[in-house]
Amino acid sequence: MYIIDDVCYAGEVVPDIKVKDANVLRGGMLLITFSTGEQRLFDTTQLTGSAFEPLKDEKTLADFTISHGVITWLNGEIDIAPETMYADSYPYTSKNVGVAAG
Repeated sequence: MYIIDDVCYAGEVVPDIKVKDANVLRGGMLLITFSTGEQRLFDTTQLTGSAFEPLKDEKTLADFTISHGVITWLNGEIDIAPETMYADSYPYTSKNVGVAAG
């Protein structure tokens, strides 16, 4: 729990993380560069729910924009919070990318 401006929040303080850049790799993987300078791999195939079904199409997945640090698809109909993408991703290594890209 933490308090900011007299408002109590559950959980832990999350740094202000934004997406700076992203590249689509094979198999629904995204290589994301965050505002922290870190590059991390995010697996879109792990997203559940009907809202994310369109991302199974490689053309839709590749047609994203980054708006105010958030990746969006289909003119903003689909988005994922950068904090979620960061928390649910794993650090980039050349070995990870070799597997996803190869």
